[in-house]
Parts: sequence; structure tokens; C-alpha cells
Amino acid sequence: MARSDEGSGKIGKNQGGDAVLNGERRNGQGRNGKFQSSLETGRGVPVSGAGSSGERQLSIYLDHSATTPICAEAIAAINDVFQSQWGNPSSTHRWGERSALALEMARIQVGALIGADPTEIFFTSGGTEADNWALLGVARQHQQPQHLVISSVEHSAIAKTADFLETQGWTVTRLPVDHVGRVSPQDLSAALRPNTALVSIIHGQSEVGTVQPIEALGKIAHAAGVLFHVDAVQTAGRMPIDLRTLPVDLLSLSSHKIYGPQGAGALYVRSGVAISSLLLGGGQESRLRAGTQAVATIAGFGAAAERIAQEMTIETKRLTGLRDRLFVGLATSGALQPTGDPVHRLPHHASFCLALDGWKTLNTPPSGWDLVRQLNSASIAVSSGSACNSGTLSPSPVLLSMGYRETEAIGALRFSLGRSTQMVDIDWTVKVVNQVLKRLGCETAPALVHPARLVNL
Repeated sequence: MARSDEGSGKIGKNQGGDAVLNGERRNGQGRNGKFQSSLETGRGVPVSGAGSSGERQLSIYLDHSATTPICAEAIAAINDVFQSQWGNPSSTHRWGERSALALEMARIQVGALIGADPTEIFFTSGGTEADNWALLGVARQHQQPQHLVISSVEHSAIAKTADFLETQGWTVTRLPVDHVGRVSPQDLSAALRPNTALVSIIHGQSEVGTVQPIEALGKIAHAAGVLFHVDAVQTAGRMPIDLRTLPVDLLSLSSHKIYGPQGAGALYVRSGVAISSLLLGGGQESRLRAGTQAVATIAGFGAAAERIAQEMTIETKRLTGLRDRLFVGLATSGALQPTGDPVHRLPHHASFCLALDGWKTLNTPPSGWDLVRQLNSASIAVSSGSACNSGTLSPSPVLLSMGYRETEAIGALRFSLGRSTQMVDIDWTVKVVNQVLKRLGCETAPALVHPARLVNL
């Protein structure tokens, strides 16, 4: 029988509108009793209702793989451009020169993050454009359709571009992955052909967190004289990348994954690698990407890259510890099974799908979307890998590629941590998730997992 001080085990709201679990209250107060609100930390976000004291409940943002809150350095860089560096960077007068200086500073900052020369950095509108450009830019170098190799767990920016190339006569090989989502170097070796023009492999898989052996894969591609592209949108700034030593020819980046603004990205193109432009027009970006650059967002991208490079070693270690704490805390539920590689993994990323043994009495176990909605009601932001189109759920294609059943793949759940994430957030999230699982009908979820039980993990 539960002790009286453990409450009812229900998630709800008190009269002031604050989230309540077992009688406990989480609001926007810090330890000093003052409301804490910060764009960068993602804390103190106003959600439903304010209490009689004017306090608002505290939300916990655990969806940093989707996007990150913009950092103060990026905001300052953007404001500087708007105020004093707003000229066209292609203009030769002093207004244009000031804007061009901001652009080239960002090129240096982004290049330094990945060990690249600034001349090898070409700015885009984001990671999707960079991925599209890598594949289509190489394809346009060939007069006849060739052979492309990708993995079966690529981001849709790669997967759908590969689909398009197939309609243009290209042959595409989609490498299988093992049960944790890793590509086998041996499979890549076997897939290469005399007319293979490009191998494109995602570095860190955004849905299950698995990190691919890109050094080994790149060496295999280069040994066969094949170009190697890496989608590093999830890994840049979270794991060391040094393109002075890695066998990579093309690499995609995104600003808003590293606390920069949305709307900026980059494609690294190794010196000497030929790639065609996708856009026709002016001679910007060394005549490879036409159109006046979005200097303000690019400057913010550069500032964010510089900061994340400075703190990466310490922050990666911190996030890895919090991630592992989350895995251990949720392992007690029996309702969720971890997905992805437990060792070769993004440091900020924890992912699960439904363990069907925990839902035996339910004809239809809940979906990942059900869990996301329930956690959103408790002011915790996470994501699901399952897609909802026209009211019909479709299972995660990534999990299906890894051998999961459709009923399991519909129940994908992803937690991705960031600068704002603290130990108390992880412990609170574990409590709330277990209560949600219990409410949805899980037989094995504990009635309560209290943070005190996790202190020594």
C-alpha cells in the first residue's frame, strides 16, 4: 500500500494551473524563489495558465534533435548585422565590405568547428539543402546515370533525393543495418561497383541515436575511388569532427541544431572535389550557390559554432551522464525498450519503442504520438518517430529497417537533451513518464519512481 505522502500517482494541475504529480508542484521558480526565464535555456516557457501569484509552470524541453534554442552569442551576431553590417556582401563599397566581413568570419567559425579550411565551407539555407546539393551536385557532374550508395536509415533529405535520382535512371543501393542501426563496412565493400559515383551515410541517426563508423566507411569508399558524403547535422558540435584526418569529401551541417538560427546551414566540399550548382543566378559562394547570402542568420550560425566548439568536451561528457541516467530510470518501467546502439551513440540522445510484453491486456497498445501528447500535457517536450498522415499512424521506417515489428515501430519515443537539461529535469521526466505509462494501461510500469532512488546511479 502506498504511503500517504506519495499522493495519488496522477498527473494533473493545481488551482493555479501548474503541473502536479503526486501532489508535487513544478513551476517557474528557481531556488531563490524568482521566476527564471531565458530564451537560451528553454526554461520558464509560458504554457497553460498562470497561478494567483503570476507564476507560470516550468516546461522541460527534451527535443534538441529537432531544434535548439538560439544562444545569446548568435542573437548578438544577428543584431550586429541588422544594425551595422546589413549591406549586400557582393557590393564593393564599405557597406558591402562590412557585410562580407561578417560572412567570412562565419565561414572561419564554422570551418573551425569541423577542422575545415574556410574556403571549403559553402553556406546554404539548412541541412536539407546541403544534403540535396551533395547528391544532386555530384550527379550533375555525370552525363550518364551512375550508381549511388546510401544506408536504409538516412534522413528523408537524403532518402527522397535518392528516390528522385532513381527516376532519372540512377541505380541506388540501400545498405541494410543491424538491430542497433549500424552499417557494416563489409556490406559497403560488397555494394561498390565500377560506376559507383557517391556513397552517402548519415553520421548520427536522429531517430535512434546510432553513430556510424564513418572513418572505416570513408576509407572503403576512397580505396575504390568513390566520393564520400556524410550528413553530420546531428553530430557536429556534439562529437569531435576533424576533416583534416577523416576521409570525407562532402559534409552537411545545420545551424539550428547547434543553438544557431533556423534558416542557415552549410555544405563542406573538400578542396579539389567537383560539384555542380543547383541554383542559377549570381556568382555567390564561389559561383556554386547563387543568391544573396542571408548574412544575419549566417553570422548567427558562425557565432553558435564558435561557442559550441569551445564547450563541446565538457558538455558532451555532461550530456552523456544525463542520457545514461534517463536510460536507467526508464528501464524500470518494463513498458519501453531502448533503441539504437548503446555504445556508438549520440551523447544527448535516448530513444525507445514500446516493449509489447508490458501491454499484454490491451488490444491496441498506445502509439508514440499518444505518449508525446501525454507528456506535452505535463509540459515535457519529446518526439516520436512514427508519422501521422490523414489520421492514420504509420510506423517508423528506421525502426522497420532495424527489424522491429510494425506494432513496436509505431511506439517510437525520442528524448534529446541540451544545455538547459539538468539532473532534476531527468528525474522529473522519469517520474512523469512512468505515471503516463501506468495511466495508458501498462501493466509493468512502477506506481512511482522517486528521484531519491536515482541519486547514486
